[in-house]
Amino acid sequence: MTEQNAQDPPVLDRALKAVLRPLVKMMIARGVTAPSAYRLLKEVYVESAEADFSEERGARPTDSRISVLTGIHRRDVKALRGGPDENRRAAARRVTTLATVVGRWLADPALAPSGAPQPLPRTADDGPSFDGLVAAVSKDVRPRTVLDAMESQGLVIVEGHGSAAHIALTAAAVVAPGAADEKLVFYGRNLGDHVSAATENLLTDPAPFFERAVFYNRLTQNSVEALEKEAHERGMTLLTDLNARAFALQEKDAGNPAATERFRLGVYVYHATEEPDSQSPPDGAGDED
Repeated sequence: MTEQNAQDPPVLDRALKAVLRPLVKMMIARGVTAPSAYRLLKEVYVESAEADFSEERGARPTDSRISVLTGIHRRDVKALRGGPDENRRAAARRVTTLATVVGRWLADPALAPSGAPQPLPRTADDGPSFDGLVAAVSKDVRPRTVLDAMESQGLVIVEGHGSAAHIALTAAAVVAPGAADEKLVFYGRNLGDHVSAATENLLTDPAPFFERAVFYNRLTQNSVEALEKEAHERGMTLLTDLNARAFALQEKDAGNPAATERFRLGVYVYHATEEPDSQSPPDGAGDED
């Protein structure tokens, strides 16, 4: 159990269990044992203490200070304060490139003049092309490498060969990443930012981030399916519209030294069957923080 102090409500343990339970489910499914998870948790404790709890005058916290904050032995703190995991960084860079290519393809009026992404020639002397799109996103990766990755994941359909090929974005590209490692990167980023927003709202008054959810129980499967269908349609409209808006603002902010902020909007739906013995009274609060 967690150590409580006078300011911590007894409900803290229950809240932590609710957050951790699906994470533990994923870790068990991926073969991550409790000792491995504990080693990872210690690493996160050290990283968080170093990033969020600096000493006075903004100085980098010492090993001893981090040890006091986290309860982790100082020698372990020293060992954990190493360099970044390059494999993890490489996977994140790859996912970012693919996601940015898709996002730009959907949002750039030159690539989606009617609001829908148009097929692109592989290369073109004049006008849009797939190679030009990739080059606009990153100069550090070859367009052929991006094309192979997108095709292997079912994100594009390629007709023709070589420079004469035409490439079309598939519906799957709009829905979700295909490769397992990329799913994990998005899992961490999307869930991490959602939990970060909720955490800042919990620790800060007034709450700095918009975070709301609609919750109802005592529903039939047909009712849930109707709600999920409408949520999917409205959610995709919202995401598509904001993607175009964000792209336009990013273009406007290009070259501005103050353009250092990032933005993420998430939309999710979850439903589950309640056990008869554990069903709460009918609840329809409309929305909840």
